Amino acid sequence: MSPTRTQDERDAITVEIVFALVSAAFVGGIVILGLGSPVLWAGLPWSWEGPWLAVSGFFGLTAFVVRLLWVLRWHRRPGLPGRQPSQPGRTNPDS
Repeated sequence: MSPTRTQDERDAITVEIVFALVSAAFVGGIVILGLGSPVLWAGLPWSWEGPWLAVSGFFGLTAFVVRLLWVLRWHRRPGLPGRQPSQPGRTNPDS
């Protein structure tokens, strides 16, 4: 049987998940806009618009998934720089 999580731990997990989703959506949107912008401003031939946007969407979705997994996996690894120490006022969790 696993120990139950405190409310603070559940809130931290929720914040991390929301951050992962929002940042992944932002990165995916930037990739789609960056790759799809020639369709909007360069005046590509009609026969290229559909495939160009499909490839842009594929790379945007790929960037979304990679960013989402990256943030969620980073959250699970302990001891990374930027993490707070386990005891207030200490600089190292082992001190």
